[in-house]
Amino acid sequence: MSPPHSPHRRQTLTALFACGVAGLAGVAPVRAEDAARRAPRWLELASTHTGEVLSVAYRSGAGLVGEALSGLQHLLRDHRNNQQHPMDVGLYDLLADLADRAGVEPRFQIISGYRSPASNAALHERSSGVAVHSMHLEGRAMDVRLHGVDCARLAQLALAQSRGGVGYYRRSDFVHVDTGRIRSWQG
Repeated sequence: MSPPHSPHRRQTLTALFACGVAGLAGVAPVRAEDAARRAPRWLELASTHTGEVLSVAYRSGAGLVGEALSGLQHLLRDHRNNQQHPMDVGLYDLLADLADRAGVEPRFQIISGYRSPASNAALHERSSGVAVHSMHLEGRAMDVRLHGVDCARLAQLALAQSRGGVGYYRRSDFVHVDTGRIRSWQG
């Protein structure tokens, strides 16, 4: 899904048309998931802790956009000590796909992205809901809310994707998604 009035919509349609023409010409057609990875993708992330908001196209027709990835990594830093860590791009694709499945723009509130070892240990001491070896430590997890989508529905959509861990925290009203092994829980 592209931002409203975006030139990316035309580029995406052009790319899809080109894939179809290539298939008719006897060239092997591009698989749908490969075409989706090549299509422009964007996200808007808003940190609930810092108030920062970033709306970026992290993929262009040519591939990943380095400047956008750097901006996302900065926004997803550990807000307690400003430490950053590379984030798994698969998380961005998962978020964009979840918004597509929900039929809404990919605008997320971020409760937690990367967590430094010191922050994770402190949180683990205070809460049994924080894993000692959290995927947040590896830049492979986010705790999110999707604008316009109830968190219970978001959790169901994430479970249906079967692309990693999904935790639904009803009282705190957020969903944990990660790119680890497939598992689920409620907090």
